[in-house]
Amino acid sequence: MEEKHFSNIFSLISSLVTPLINFTKLGMIIPLLLSLLFLNFIKTTIMNLLPPKSTKIPRSYPLIGSLFTITANNHRRIQWIADVLATTPTLTFVLRRPLGYAQVFTANPANVEHVLKSRFHVYEKGDISKAALYDLMGRGIFNVDGPTWKFQRQVASYEFSTKSLRKFVGTVVDAELAGRLVPVLDAAVERGGVVDMQDVLQRFAFDNICKIAFGYDPEYLLPDLPNAKLAVAFDESMRIISERFNSAMPLVWKVKRALNVGSERKLREVVGQVRGFARRLIREKRVELVGKSPTQDSIDLLSRFLTSGHSDDDELITDIVISYILAGRDTTSAAMTWFFWLVFKHPAVEDEIVREVAAAAAETPVYDEMKEMVYTHAALCETMRLYPPVPVDTKSAAADDVLPDGTAVKKGTRVSYHPYAMGRVEAVWGEDWRQFRPERWLGTDSATGKRVFTGKDPFKYPVFQAGPRVCLGKELAMLQMKRVVAGVLRRFRVVPAMGDGFVPEYTADMTSKMKGGFPVRIVRRHI
Repeated sequence: MEEKHFSNIFSLISSLVTPLINFTKLGMIIPLLLSLLFLNFIKTTIMNLLPPKSTKIPRSYPLIGSLFTITANNHRRIQWIADVLATTPTLTFVLRRPLGYAQVFTANPANVEHVLKSRFHVYEKGDISKAALYDLMGRGIFNVDGPTWKFQRQVASYEFSTKSLRKFVGTVVDAELAGRLVPVLDAAVERGGVVDMQDVLQRFAFDNICKIAFGYDPEYLLPDLPNAKLAVAFDESMRIISERFNSAMPLVWKVKRALNVGSERKLREVVGQVRGFARRLIREKRVELVGKSPTQDSIDLLSRFLTSGHSDDDELITDIVISYILAGRDTTSAAMTWFFWLVFKHPAVEDEIVREVAAAAAETPVYDEMKEMVYTHAALCETMRLYPPVPVDTKSAAADDVLPDGTAVKKGTRVSYHPYAMGRVEAVWGEDWRQFRPERWLGTDSATGKRVFTGKDPFKYPVFQAGPRVCLGKELAMLQMKRVVAGVLRRFRVVPAMGDGFVPEYTADMTSKMKGGFPVRIVRRHI
């Protein structure tokens, strides 16, 4: 249709131009040829902006790019990009943003490996991302490249590999589980009312990560569910930062910030609360540690960092600790929220998990027993395949490059890989990719005949990133989630309160959530 339309325009303009040329024979031919060449150039340029007919790639226009389509799909940005990717031959397309700016989206595992590993040195956070995230994350590990990133990575890698930290995390999680989460759910059983499970899990995760990162207890998961002021400030910060990050025209938020109006004024307020809180804790922690040598089995990440002599720069330490909180809070609570909904919808899966939990020797399984909970592990991985905590991640090309599928990437172009879309690729997961099926993660040990967990290629399942930036807290996050699953499903059934027709909506700022919360009734289980 588009080719026919432009051919008609081409013919019309040619018919208008030709009679106007009344020069000599040579003088007539040269202008005519030039006119035809110019018209052909215009036609080719415009046609190149149009997507192939077999795809859903949005139409692009001069100057404004695909602004209309971007705006129309802003409310379902993640799902829209996934839909477009699914129609492309190589699971990759270029989104044309206003003012000539292009962004590559991909769900192609070969491209993901290229970006995250093979050409890691070429794909950085980039100036656009750094500018959008800086007010909250500063020079934290998720917002830097080069020596600053390498330094933080080395420090974090050492700390996360220690048995003492694993033991400390286990102690914190077990205390929060037994002392707060279980009593809150017990109270919900006695009341017989509805509780927002997403809110409860976010409070649980926030208390946990503050204890682990700061050695500070905000006490947000109490029976009366108190006002979580700091958590709300984090939420607002992430929401507005996400608006910046996904803005079709970044100039808009930069002008608002310069004028201190609208959402940027609100961001300044809530970021001030978050960073002010972190700075105060760092000052107090320095005083607390004077003359003390705390045991490694009971020491938080901030104390470890301060006593190790890694840095005297309090602003950098603030950035680092805020990054830990952001990583540890929203990701695990998001995964567990979707997990409890999916296992309810699949009773056979829930029964198998409960059998596995019941087989553990203790009320709270120890580390070795947690490793044996392979079906639970598989169910959590399957949950994050369908509903990844971080649905999309973005890098920026520091030099011209070409992706394995042939996509040309100019220096400065943002390249976004899309875990949400990648969990829906039929070529990777099979025709049954829509089904919640933990068994796709399981195999059988030929020597023992026991069921074993079989991991996937991280470049096909980059939920925890992959390559040099792979998530250092992956193992601790899985241990924490398995502890929560064991503690909750041993005692309770989590039943959605919205009835059989309830279909939650997946939404995301920087991390994902269940839109509107997850209202449930808690029912006591007897096993």
